[in-house]
Amino acid sequence: MGLLDGLKQALGLKAEADATRDADPDDLWGMSTAYVTMEADLDYEPTGHAALCFAAVDSTDFTDALREVEEILDAGEVETGTTAVFVEDSHGYHWVVLEDDTFEDLVTSIHFAADTLIERGYGSRLLAALFSFQRPSAASAVYWIYSFRRGAYYPFAPKPGERERDSGAEFKLQSVLDGELGIEDDKEFWYPLWPEDDGHPWE
Repeated sequence: MGLLDGLKQALGLKAEADATRDADPDDLWGMSTAYVTMEADLDYEPTGHAALCFAAVDSTDFTDALREVEEILDAGEVETGTTAVFVEDSHGYHWVVLEDDTFEDLVTSIHFAADTLIERGYGSRLLAALFSFQRPSAASAVYWIYSFRRGAYYPFAPKPGERERDSGAEFKLQSVLDGELGIEDDKEFWYPLWPEDDGHPWE
């Protein structure tokens, strides 16, 4: 299963049909404290990368809404140094890829971007927010993925160089962060986001 399949299943129509609660962009603020727990209890540090995924709409109004998001993020770059790049993957999904050494700035930028799209009436187009972490000695990153269709987080810990996930690491992340983050109870929706041939959009 590639990135497209994971998005379709975990974040798309099936997740929407089985949704248990409405997504709330304020859920994203939970990462502002969760990353401290990740460092203190699990030795995971932020990699300095985060991303927001959404499905575009072919309309002038949506283009205007995206322009507003860009303007907000450009202003944020001047103030905080957070860089934002807009990427379209090979399957037509759109990503705002953010980079900043200050994790709180990444959370703030993701929230601003998501909240702007919601205020403009495009909340249903939001698919996921992704936050990346890594242990100093580890070969690969682990991720917390927030599904807007499910209104919940889930961990994704791919094994380096393989299309296999580290279930032990994922369950450890769940057990330590449960209560601090709203974690998806149904592991059926813990879908992996494997890279395509050209890698992940946020890399």
